[in-house]
Parts: sequence; structure tokens; C-alpha cells
Amino acid sequence: MNSDADKTIRFEGAVPQFTVPDVVQTAEYYRDVLGFQIAGYWGTPPVFAIVRRDKVELFFNRADQSEVRTGRARGAYDAYLRIIGVEALAAELRALGADILEGPVIRVYEQRELVVRDCNGLILTFGEDTSRPAN
Repeated sequence: MNSDADKTIRFEGAVPQFTVPDVVQTAEYYRDVLGFQIAGYWGTPPVFAIVRRDKVELFFNRADQSEVRTGRARGAYDAYLRIIGVEALAAELRALGADILEGPVIRVYEQRELVVRDCNGLILTFGEDTSRPAN
């Protein structure tokens, strides 16, 4: 479909939304260990939070049960974040005490990836195009 109406449609991004037992604890972990800023909390007590870093946002909503279930297959990620500067990010996250599972490592699909587990067991991968020079 290449009609003139299609030219008005443009996808701007995607925002992962995770269900977690404690949105405040999670947002503070993302701030203190992963370098995000807390954009805000909603509800009393908070049932929703947003964190952001540069152009990336993540949403968290409160779970009704305490166990986080991702449903991901072994070796799969909960979120894949495209970044520039994965080597510098790895150094930053190591200094902040992040749970780095792997990397940075160059994959066969031409991405340099850093795999991290957050405070809820969610697996985040930060990927950088290997055609870009490493920082």
C-alpha cells in the first residue's frame, strides 16, 4: 500500500511496559544502577512509573502478585534497546554494580551487545550496530 494517505503514517518508537511487584523500587534501580531518570509515578501508592534515558522510555505497572513472569524462552530477551556507545555503557554499568550477564560481545548479526538482568529478573539487551566504531 503506497497511497498518499500512507505518507502521513510514521512509527516513532516502541515503549516496553513491564509488570513488576514494586514500581518505586524498580524505577529507583533503573535510576541508580542503569542510569535512567525517573519521569514520574502515578497513583497512591504508585501503581505506574516511567523511566527514560535519552530517547528511550520504559513503563512499569504494579503486579497483583509478587512473582514477575516474563514468558521468555531460554536465551531470549525481555527488551532490546538500540544504543550507541555500548562499551562505555558496559563500563558505566559495571561501576554501578549492574548484573551483567554477557558482553559486550559481537554477534553474527552484526550487533555488539551487552546483556543485563534487572532487579526483577528481566533481561535487557543493549545493542549497537557494529558498523559504528566502538566508544
